[in-house]
Amino acid sequence: MIFRFRRNRLSGAAGKFTGVLEQPRLLRSISYQALLAAAACLAGWYLFSTAVENLRAMRIASGFAFLLREAGFEIGETTILSYSAADTYLRAVAVGFLNTFRVATLAIIISTLVGIAIGLARLSPNWLLAKLAGAYVEVMRNVPLVVQLFFWYAVITESLPAPAEALHPWPGLFLSNRGFAFPTIKLDPLWIWLGATVALIVSVAPIVFFRARSRRAAGGKRIGRFAASAAPVIVVAVILYWVSRASIEIDYPSLSGFNFVGGGLLSPEFAALLIGLALYTAAFIGEIVRAGILAVDRGQFEAAYSLGHSEGQLMRFIILPQALRVIVPPVTSQYLNCTKNSSLAVAIGYPDLVSIVNTTINQTGQAIEGIAIIMIVYLTISLVISAFMNGYNRRFALRGGTR
Repeated sequence: MIFRFRRNRLSGAAGKFTGVLEQPRLLRSISYQALLAAAACLAGWYLFSTAVENLRAMRIASGFAFLLREAGFEIGETTILSYSAADTYLRAVAVGFLNTFRVATLAIIISTLVGIAIGLARLSPNWLLAKLAGAYVEVMRNVPLVVQLFFWYAVITESLPAPAEALHPWPGLFLSNRGFAFPTIKLDPLWIWLGATVALIVSVAPIVFFRARSRRAAGGKRIGRFAASAAPVIVVAVILYWVSRASIEIDYPSLSGFNFVGGGLLSPEFAALLIGLALYTAAFIGEIVRAGILAVDRGQFEAAYSLGHSEGQLMRFIILPQALRVIVPPVTSQYLNCTKNSSLAVAIGYPDLVSIVNTTINQTGQAIEGIAIIMIVYLTISLVISAFMNGYNRRFALRGGTR
C-alpha cells in the first residue's frame, strides 16, 4: 500500500510536470498557426490589390455587371432556353450550364449501365467475354480522354455519309455526318400538370406509407397506407386526362435541303462528347464493380448456391447489395470526374460552359470573373453530386449494416 501511495504521488507529480512542459509547446503551436494565417492573409491581399491595380491600369472594370450586357455572339446548340445574339451574357452562361448539365447527366447514366455490364463481364466464366471486357478496360483507361473525343468526332464526321445518303437503321432514325436525327414526342400542355401529379405521388406516398406502418406497429391499428395517400391523386389525374383528352404526337425528322427538319437532332459535337465521356468513365466504373463483387466473402456465393439460387438471383439479391457498400464511394469520385471532364468539350467545339465563358472573356476582358463563374458552377455541381451520393451511401450502409 505504501508503494502504491508513493507511486500515485509520483505519477501525479509527473503529470503536473508534463502539463508545465506542454504549456510552452501549446503557445508555440498557436504562435506558428497565427503567423501562418497572417502570412496567408497578406499574400491574398497582395494578389488582390495587384489584380485591382492591373485592371485599373488596363481600364477594365471589375465586377459582374457585364453579365447584363448584350452578348453579341451566337450559340450553335441550345437545350431548354432559347437564345439569340441579342440576349445577355448571363443568358449565354445559363445556356452553357444547361449544355454541360445535359451531357454530364446522360454520360453518368450511360457509363453506370455500361460499367456494371463490363464489371460483370470481367468476372464471367466465359473466357472470350472476360478477355474482351479486360481489353476494353485497358484501352479506355490508358488512352487520354481528349484523344478519344477526337477519335469519335472523326468517326462521326468522316465515316458517316451526308444527310442525303444517311443511314436509316430504324424508322425515324437517321445517322449522318450532321448528327443523329430521331423522332420526338409533342405533348399537350396538360401533361405538365399530370407529370406534377405523378411527382406529388412519388414524393408524398412513401411518407404516408411509412408513417402508417409506424402507427400500426405502435398501436396495432390497421391503416390503408397506399389507398389513403396515392389513390385519390391517381383518380384525379385520370379524370383530368380523360376530360381534357390530352394528345400525344410524334414528330418525325425529314430531309429538307442539306439537313433534317423536325424531330430531334444530336449534333456531332454532342454525340462525340457523350460517347467519349460515357465509354471512358465506364471503364473505371467496371473495375470498381469488379472489385466490389470480389470484396464479398466467398461464403455468400456458396450459401446462395446451396439454397438453389440462380446466377441472376445471386447477383441481384445477395452479392450486389453487399458490394454496393464498397462500390458507391469510388463511383462517386468517377461521377465527379465525368462532370469535370465534360470541360474538354471545348476541344471539339461543343458549346459547354467553359467554351461560352471563354468567348465571354475574349469579348469583355473579364478573365477573373469568368474563371470565377466556371469554378463556382463546377464546385456547385460537384457538391450536389457528392451530397446525393453520400446520402445514398449512408442510407444503404444503415440498411446493410449489422446490429
